[in-house]
Amino acid sequence: MLNPFPSAENSLRWRLLWNLGLLLVVLMIASGMSAYWNGREAADTAYDRTLLASARTIAAGLSERDGTLSADVPYVALDTFAYDSAGRIYYQVNDINHKLISGYENLPGPPPGTPRTDAYPALAKFYSARYQGQDVRVVSLLKPVSEPNMNGIAEIRVAETEEQRVSMARGLMADTLLRLGMLGSGALLLVWFTVSAALRPLDRLRTAVEEREPDDLRSLPMVEVQHELRPLVISLNHFTERLRMQFERQAQFIADAAHELRTPLAALKARVELGLRDQEPAAWRSTLESAAMGTDKLTHLANQLLSLARIENGARAIAEGGAQLLDLSQLARELGMAMAPLAHARGVALALEADEPVWMRGEPTLLNELLSNLVDNALAHTPSGGNVVLRVHAPCVLEVEDDGPGIPLHERDRVFERFYRRNQQSTGSGLGLAIVGEICRAHLAKITLHDGAERGLKVRVTFPVSLPS
Repeated sequence: MLNPFPSAENSLRWRLLWNLGLLLVVLMIASGMSAYWNGREAADTAYDRTLLASARTIAAGLSERDGTLSADVPYVALDTFAYDSAGRIYYQVNDINHKLISGYENLPGPPPGTPRTDAYPALAKFYSARYQGQDVRVVSLLKPVSEPNMNGIAEIRVAETEEQRVSMARGLMADTLLRLGMLGSGALLLVWFTVSAALRPLDRLRTAVEEREPDDLRSLPMVEVQHELRPLVISLNHFTERLRMQFERQAQFIADAAHELRTPLAALKARVELGLRDQEPAAWRSTLESAAMGTDKLTHLANQLLSLARIENGARAIAEGGAQLLDLSQLARELGMAMAPLAHARGVALALEADEPVWMRGEPTLLNELLSNLVDNALAHTPSGGNVVLRVHAPCVLEVEDDGPGIPLHERDRVFERFYRRNQQSTGSGLGLAIVGEICRAHLAKITLHDGAERGLKVRVTFPVSLPS
């Protein structure tokens, strides 16, 4: 089973829960603040109505006696001013001359510019203030007085401490946060179980891989996975198939190389043992000469095997962007000069046709190996007095043409196979053109075989064009 409690930074489950939890916390904070202010607005609306009703009740008890305004506060109004569980209410009555006739002193009046409320049909203003070190909500109600001995406007102020309003708003906020917390916890649990269920197919895939033998490269079973995970399984199967084919090619190559080395080594050992049994110095010399020739062939074969191994590293360097900008004409010119002594020793004329620079991107060691194998193969199959032409021309084409016997059409595809020999009596290793083919694939080049102008074989390699920067 997959570990249900991996480190948070490496766990898809914990990362998803963390991000979702963080989002829920932000939403809860925003919703809580919104609920608080909405609760305050609702509380203000409800309690402002109560304040105005109390002020109206007091205003109904105003009366004029002997030219003096008096306030007869009814019991029902006084009952609302009693202490409650959350706060306290204060009142003040001023006559038409702004003189206190009843209630608490110094109750603050409305600040300048306070608008009259449009929510109620009354000459009232609502505002917040500080009174006796407390935050209070106040209503100022203007009461017209029209008596024979008095004409003017009295003012009734009723104030309430804000504890009840705050308590109501906090209650609404707490209720909202509780509901959101329960919803968020449920969502997190749902995500936990959903992600756990979604990861079970990966757990089965992991188990299937762990139970395999090291050499088991079969495709992974297509277990019941989500649509989003199916491309991953398919890609892994494609990679496994390519890896299996690569291992098979390596195993076949090792088997072929062992076979190719075993035969000349056995022959070389037999020659040496036979020479040791002979008592004549002339026989010893013949044996040593034969052993030297065999050693040269083994050295050549070993070098070609190493060349095949180097091709993989060079191909990887090219794929990773390590190719260099090279002049193919210059490479051909340097190789031609290096091979000229060998061509002269074999009685073959080696010509070069490469006048203008031809630019390409590649790995210089591999390209030198390619040129060397093509020219060496052409020299080996060209009789004395023949010609070999090394040609480079635009846009990015390399050609090697010889006067040898050529290759029949039905064999031209097989000559690029490793250890393939057209003539079993041939002294070659059968790796020259195979190495050329691998280097061409590493450079995304196309190699083709054609008949020569008169006879023989013309090998053409077409590289992708690269311009100098």
